[in-house]
Amino acid sequence: MPHDWDPVKYEEFRAEREMPFRDLLAGLDPVPGGKGIDLGCGTGRLTADLHVGLGLAATLGVDSSPAMIAACAAHDRDGIRFAQGDLADVDRWLEAGPFDVVFSNAALQWLPDHRSLLPSVSHLVAPCGRLAVQVPANTDHPSQTLARDLCREEPWADLLGDSGRPPDVLGPEEYVEVLHALGFEDLEVILRVYPHVLPSTCALVDWMRGTLLNWYLDRLPEDRRAAFVDAYRRRVEALLPDPGPYLFTFKRILFTARRPA
Repeated sequence: MPHDWDPVKYEEFRAEREMPFRDLLAGLDPVPGGKGIDLGCGTGRLTADLHVGLGLAATLGVDSSPAMIAACAAHDRDGIRFAQGDLADVDRWLEAGPFDVVFSNAALQWLPDHRSLLPSVSHLVAPCGRLAVQVPANTDHPSQTLARDLCREEPWADLLGDSGRPPDVLGPEEYVEVLHALGFEDLEVILRVYPHVLPSTCALVDWMRGTLLNWYLDRLPEDRRAAFVDAYRRRVEALLPDPGPYLFTFKRILFTARRPA
């Protein structure tokens, strides 16, 4: 059975996870009566905030997770609709576009080859429209390096094969280069570190259980998933022993750009 995201687990650290969303949203001017799309809408709660905050008339929230889309039902309202599907299926989402705001918060990092992805996503942006994206850039943090190290060892190396590492994001300067080559203007690309004080390293494992570990669990047999989480937990606790609190430093890239008329 394919592994799906757990909306309840994801929302455990809701206040911390929404900080970059708020920062990204603050960099956009309202678009009264405009049309928006949220690529990777999660539970839909922040999609509703995006819709209201920018004064949009119509907003489409997209997510690949059936569980997340089911959770979006709580945020259905006039002008907002949700759809399950591949975020990279630009042709499908163009049927509802182009969009005055193409927004994505902590989702595009799951898709490979951003040098090819961004040109496709740019087709969704209407003339004079805005592109606003946030992606984690924390691959050098122990919370991620320990998972990659674990995947190089048996039995996980055999079970995961070449799929054992999530895609890499670009560097901040590379996003500037790609967006500039696509003709976007008013470029702003920021690398920001978010300090999160967690009660313990056990809480760090819970954080990763709601995000990164889903990548690995989706690629493992159902009967080996719990063992993988336990092995990862032991690695984290060995390297970062309690007692807490634990300062979790999280680097993220935020960028906005305007498509010319």
